[in-house]
Amino acid sequence: MSIQTPVNQKRLTNVSIVRYKRGGTRYEIACYPNKVQSWRKGIEKDLGEVLQADRVFTNVSKGVLAKKEDLIKSFETDDEKKIVLIILEKGEVQVSEKERQLLLESTFKDIATIVAEKCVNPDTKRPLTVSIVERAMKDIHYNVHPTKSAKQQALDVIRQLQGKIPIQRAWMRLRINLPASLASSASSSSSSSSSSSSSSSSSAPPPPSSAFKHVLDKLQTHLGSTESEELSEGGELSMVVLADPGTFRMLDDIVKTESKGKGSIEVISLSVTEGEAKIE
Repeated sequence: MSIQTPVNQKRLTNVSIVRYKRGGTRYEIACYPNKVQSWRKGIEKDLGEVLQADRVFTNVSKGVLAKKEDLIKSFETDDEKKIVLIILEKGEVQVSEKERQLLLESTFKDIATIVAEKCVNPDTKRPLTVSIVERAMKDIHYNVHPTKSAKQQALDVIRQLQGKIPIQRAWMRLRINLPASLASSASSSSSSSSSSSSSSSSSAPPPPSSAFKHVLDKLQTHLGSTESEELSEGGELSMVVLADPGTFRMLDDIVKTESKGKGSIEVISLSVTEGEAKIE
């Protein structure tokens, strides 16, 4: 089995081997240099630009293909397209020591950059610099994992740095839209019980969100602050709020459940820092 390489490249000298051991057998795939990390980071989407051969080997250098029975034993399938993706995701890239060091340094920088983008100093509410994060990572002796994405490792770094330096996730700015049906169901029940006593009295109009109190009470415990709220002519409530990124799924579940799928929540800004908003 020959490995196809571009005409302007020498055979094998430009092959990057990804190795993965499973079921006691070592498997390899042949890739183009520098493309594996691009694939893992989501930068490269075309598998044809990553793989030099869409086959599974036991020895790429010698061109020895994996046996069908071994593949079934190890992966419970002989579909090499599926197996190649597993090896590409979980396997270890075989590189020289110099290449490995350059890769680790590059990933270290990527991790620090992501952390700096996602976090602020809780005392000043200002973003952290990449150099501060890099220095803190060195202080805790953080070791880069060669097969995990920079984004995955950034979340781990944030957890490890908490308590070591002033750091917290920057708040997200969200827009929450609640349908008019949520207000009508709540306001109708409250108005019927109080109509007899309030029919002759007048008072200042309630805030736009008052009719949605039953839903907002559930949301409020997961919100930082409300920047604005607006009631449309159709009775839909639109709110711009700040929230911790870790609460997004919970907020989304509450909105979808309470509105029976008619409400929505959208991200306006992934990271809000001092100067963009007042965060209490």
